[in-house]
Amino acid sequence: MSSKLKILVPVKRVLDHQIKPLVNAAHDGVQTQGCKFSINPFDDIAIEEALRIKTNRSKDVDSTHAISIGVDKCQDILRNCLAKGIDSVSLVETSEPLEPLAVAKLLAHEVKEKKYNVVLMGKQAIDDDSNNTGQMLAALLNWPQATNACKVEFNDSVTSCKVTREIDGGEETVEASLPLVITTDLRLNQPRYVGLSKLMKVKRVKIPKLSLSEHFPDVDIKSKLTTLSINEPQSKPPGIMLKNVDELVSKLKDAKLI
Repeated sequence: MSSKLKILVPVKRVLDHQIKPLVNAAHDGVQTQGCKFSINPFDDIAIEEALRIKTNRSKDVDSTHAISIGVDKCQDILRNCLAKGIDSVSLVETSEPLEPLAVAKLLAHEVKEKKYNVVLMGKQAIDDDSNNTGQMLAALLNWPQATNACKVEFNDSVTSCKVTREIDGGEETVEASLPLVITTDLRLNQPRYVGLSKLMKVKRVKIPKLSLSEHFPDVDIKSKLTTLSINEPQSKPPGIMLKNVDELVSKLKDAKLI
C-alpha cells in the first residue's frame, strides 16, 4: 500500500432526487423514459470529501479516482467529477443494473489491482436504499469500515483515520488504521457546484472504459436476488381535524378502536 492516500470514490447514476419515481406498468422497476438522471447525492458528498482531503492534505494525497459501474450514460456524472477536480475516472460498462454484492466484488477487484488504501463512498443509493455495498466491500477486502460518516480526520502520518458516525440518537467516534472503507452521511459536507466553463472543458474528455469480460473475467456478478414485484405504497386516508376530546372518543368508537 502507498504511504500516501490513494482514494477511490465509487459513484452511481440515479434518478434525480427532485423527481418523484413512478412504478412502471410491469411492476418490475420505475419509469425512466424522459427522466433526468444525476449522481447519487450520497456519492456526491463522498466526491466533495475526497476533494477537501486533496486540498487540505495535498502533500499526503497520491491521487483521487472516481469509478462508476453502469450504462454508457454514466459518463456524464464522471465528467462532472472531473470538472469538480477529481484526478481521474473510469467506467465499468454494464448493460443491466447489478445488485450490491456484484458491485462490491467489482470494486474489490479494482481496489486490489490499483492498490487504493481509502474507499470513500455514499452510505446508500437513493434508488434502492440498500445501504450495504460499502459494508460488503470492506468484508471482501478484510478492511475495517466506518459507516455513516459525518466527520473524517486523518492523523498526521495518514496511517489512521478518526471518523464520527451518525447513529440513532447521537454520534459515535471510531478510529481505524488504513486501509479503510468509509461511507458518507448527509451531514459530512455540502457538495460544491461546478461552473459551466469547467463542465465545457471536460465535455470531450474520453472516459476510460473497463470491459467486464476483459478486466473482470473471474468476478462472479451473477444475481443472487430476484425482484418479484415493485409497488407504490398504499395511499392513506386524509386526516381529520377534531374540535375536542369528546369528538375524538366518538371517532375511535366508530372505528371500533376502543
